[in-house]
Amino acid sequence: MIRDYYNRHALDEKLRGAPRPAGVNHLAIGHRQAVAMVLAQAGEEDTVQRALSSATEFAVRFSAPGEWLVVSENDTPEGLQRRLEALCTGRAYIVDQSEARVLFRLSGPSTHRILAKGVGLDLHPAAFAPGSSANALCGHVAVNLARTGDDTFELIAPRSFAESLFDDLMAMGREYDLTAAFAG
Repeated sequence: MIRDYYNRHALDEKLRGAPRPAGVNHLAIGHRQAVAMVLAQAGEEDTVQRALSSATEFAVRFSAPGEWLVVSENDTPEGLQRRLEALCTGRAYIVDQSEARVLFRLSGPSTHRILAKGVGLDLHPAAFAPGSSANALCGHVAVNLARTGDDTFELIAPRSFAESLFDDLMAMGREYDLTAAFAG
C-alpha cells in the first residue's frame, strides 16, 4: 500500500471524528506549524544563539550545544527557512523538520503529574522554568521538551513515533481526564 504522508498528519487516524471539547487537562496536537533545526557552524555558536534569541516571531528550543529547534505557528516551512537563513547569515545550517516532527502541547493543572509518569526530569519551576527546554525520553520516545508556561509544556517528537507517544501520553493522563484534539 502506498501512502502520501505529506497530505496526512501522523495522528489523523487517532484523532478522527468530531472534536471533543477540551478538558481541564488537554493535549493539543500541532497541525500546521513550521519546524526547523538550526545547526551552528563551528565557532559560530554564540553568534547564532544571540541572533536566534533576538527574534520574537518564533520559539527557539535548545536541543544540543550549537543546535536548536525553531517552531513557528505563523510561517510556512519555506518562509521559516528563509527567515532563519537571513537571520543567521551563513553562520548556521538550516534543516526543515516540519514533516519530520510532531508538536504536542500539554496544558492543565495536572501536567506535572502526567509528565512525571514518563519523563525523568525535575519539572519543578525552580529547576525547569518557563522558557526552558531539554532533550529527554518520554517513555521510550526521544522528545524535545519545553516549558512554555506555568502549566504548559510542548513536546516535539519524530513523526515515526507520534502514535506511540500519543498513546503513552493518553495513558499517563487517563486518571486526570486528559483530552486530546488537533490545535485550532
